[in-house]
Amino acid sequence: MNLPIDDEHAALFTVGQVAQMLDVQQAFLRRIDDHRVVSPRRSAGGQRRYSRHEIGRIQEVVSMMGEGMTLPAIRRIFELQHEVAELTRERDELARRLAGGSGPAT
Repeated sequence: MNLPIDDEHAALFTVGQVAQMLDVQQAFLRRIDDHRVVSPRRSAGGQRRYSRHEIGRIQEVVSMMGEGMTLPAIRRIFELQHEVAELTRERDELARRLAGGSGPAT
């Protein structure tokens, strides 16, 4: 049986819980959301809810800021990481097709 806690992308944690877990201020979490660096989902009542994946990203943000990086720079790094992952996925799919592997036809 799969439980929400088993899904690293399930939005389960409140701002207060995440702030306490990571020893950061709630205002810091709101700021990185405002800068679209880590943007959690919202509950029906509009409250931020974080997943384990997002908590990991926040840990990366804290580390990068400790190295002197700005929030806009960190956001751009995350965007580029996402683009590289997409390009890698596309390359791997094309390589499978060229090798005669079965893949979805387009």
